[in-house]
Amino acid sequence: MEEVEWTPRQPRAEDLRVGLISWAGSYLTYEPYKNTVTATAKGLGRRQTWEILVSNQHDTQAVVRLRSLQGLYLLCEADGSLCYGRPRTSHHGCFLIRFHRNGQWTLQCIISGRYLESDGEDVFCTSRVLSAYHMWTPRPALHVHVILFSPLNHCYARADPTMGRVWVDAPIPCLEECGFLLHFQDGCYHLETSAHTFLSHLDRLVSQPSTQTAFHMQVRPGGLVALSDGEGGMLYPQGTRLLLSLGSSPHGGEEWFILQRCPTWVSLRSKSRKFLSVVYDVEVCAASEHVSPMSLFQFECDNETPTLQLRSANGCYLAQRRHRAVMADGHPMECETFFRMHWNCGKILLQSPNGRFLCIAANGLLMASATIPGPNEEFGIRLANRPFLALRGRYGYVGTSSEHDLLQCNMDQPDCIHLLPCRQGIYHFQGWILLVNNILRHLSALGKVRPQLLYRASGQQLAHGAGTQWFLHAIRPKWYPVGRQRRHYQRVYLGILGQQDAAYRNPNLPGETTTLNQTGTPESRSMRRISVTQVFLPSLAKHLFRATIHHKRPPPRPWFPRMSLEISL
Repeated sequence: MEEVEWTPRQPRAEDLRVGLISWAGSYLTYEPYKNTVTATAKGLGRRQTWEILVSNQHDTQAVVRLRSLQGLYLLCEADGSLCYGRPRTSHHGCFLIRFHRNGQWTLQCIISGRYLESDGEDVFCTSRVLSAYHMWTPRPALHVHVILFSPLNHCYARADPTMGRVWVDAPIPCLEECGFLLHFQDGCYHLETSAHTFLSHLDRLVSQPSTQTAFHMQVRPGGLVALSDGEGGMLYPQGTRLLLSLGSSPHGGEEWFILQRCPTWVSLRSKSRKFLSVVYDVEVCAASEHVSPMSLFQFECDNETPTLQLRSANGCYLAQRRHRAVMADGHPMECETFFRMHWNCGKILLQSPNGRFLCIAANGLLMASATIPGPNEEFGIRLANRPFLALRGRYGYVGTSSEHDLLQCNMDQPDCIHLLPCRQGIYHFQGWILLVNNILRHLSALGKVRPQLLYRASGQQLAHGAGTQWFLHAIRPKWYPVGRQRRHYQRVYLGILGQQDAAYRNPNLPGETTTLNQTGTPESRSMRRISVTQVFLPSLAKHLFRATIHHKRPPPRPWFPRMSLEISL
C-alpha cells in the first residue's frame, strides 16, 4: 500500500463554503425575501453559508467574492449598505480578505476601501479605520465527518486507538480511523476520532472533551486549515513516524491540512461470497474470501443521477474496456467509468455503459456481459469506513438537546447513530430512539445490546428487544403493491438520505383497516421479522434508512434519488 500513488480529489463546492461569525457571535446571513444582509442568526444554516470564490491570493490576503447557496453575491453599495444580487461591474462585490494571526478575517471592499462590520444585527461598510468590530471568524460549512490530508507529506491523519496517538501516515483514507468528527464549540474545535476519543494538547487521545482538547483554527479559502492551542503552539506531524502533536516551529507549511468530507469506502461481495479485488495492478476479480485494502472501493455518486463511480485503492476507477472486461484503470472523466446502479432486496446490480450488467465470469474476472440480471449479477455491499452515521438535513443535524428528549433536525452538532452490520447489506441502528406519533424521542439505555432484527409485533408496533438499540413505532403503515400483486411487497420508510430536505415517512398502523387493507389481513396482524436498514452510502446522499418487509422477492428497480437527509458517508 505504501507504493500506491493516490491523488486526492479536487475540492468540491462544499469544501469551499464557510460561515462568517461576527464579534457578537452571530452569523452573516442573507435574507432572500428582503434582499438584505444581517448578522442575527446564532447558528450555521443554509442562509449563513457562503462560498468563497478566489480571484487572487497571497500568503496573508486574497481577493474574493462571497456567493450564497442561491447563486447570488454579497454586494457593497456606494452608501455603505449591503445587499446581495449579481455584480454590475468587474470589481463590484469584490473584497480583500486579510488573514490575521488569531485566525480571524477582515473583509475590505475593493471599490470603497471600507471594512465589512456588524453592530450585532445590521451589516454595513462605512469605516476605513480597522477595529474589533470588523473581525469575522470563518467556520467551515462542510459536514462534520472529515478527513485531514497533509499536502506536504502526501498522507492522511490516522487515529491509533491502541497507542492513543494520531499519526499522519495513511496514504489512502480507506480506514475508519482516518475519519474524524469536527466539533465546534465556543469558538474552538474538538477533534473526535471514530472510536470517540479526543485529541488533546498533550498529544494523547482522551475520553472526554475539555479545554485541553480545544483548538483554534486558521482557515484559508480552498479548504486549507491549521490548528493551534491559542498560545503559539501549532499542530503538525513531527518525527520519523509523523506524530501529530503541538510544536512551535513548523517548516515549509507543515501545519496546513486540506480539510475534506470523509469519503465513503465499500466492499462488494459476489454470489460465491468472495470479495471483488484488484489484482495484477488493474484486473478485477472475485477471488478473496477476506477484505483487504485492494478489495475496498471509494463510492462516488452524483445526487442528480442514478450513476456511480468506483475508485479502487490503486487510484484508478473501474471502467468497462474491450471484450466487455472491467478493469481498474479508468480516469474520473471517462464515460466508461460511470455505472448505473439498481437496488434489489439488499443487494445491488451494476449496469455498464453498454447496457449490460456486471457479473463474475467462470475464471473469476469481473465482466460486463449479462443482458438479463440474475443472482450472479447481484453484489452484496458493506460499508468499510462507516462505524456510525451523522445525519444532516436542510436545517441542521439530527440530534438531541438538553431541554427535552426529542430528536431535532436543526441541531448544530449531530448525535452519532452506531451501525451494527447484520447480513445482506442490512444494519442495526444502535442508539436510544423511540418513534411515537411521528415524533422521534430519545431514550436512555435499557440494557445490553441484543443482535435481534426489528419485528412487527401483535401490539401494533415495530419494536426491538430490550437493549440499547432503535425502538421504532410504525405509524400508519401503507401497503405498496408490486405489479398486479397486492401486499406482496411492503415498505416502511424510517428516513431517506439526501442533501436538501429533512423528512421521514411513516404510514398507517399495522392491523388498522385502510383503503388498501380493508380486511385487516393476517399480514397486518402477525408477527414478522423485517430487514432493518439498507444503508446506502451517504456521501452519495441517496436511499438510506429503509425498513422493508419482503413477502416475495420483487423485481430489480432503478435507484432514483429521493432526497431528505444527508449523513456522514
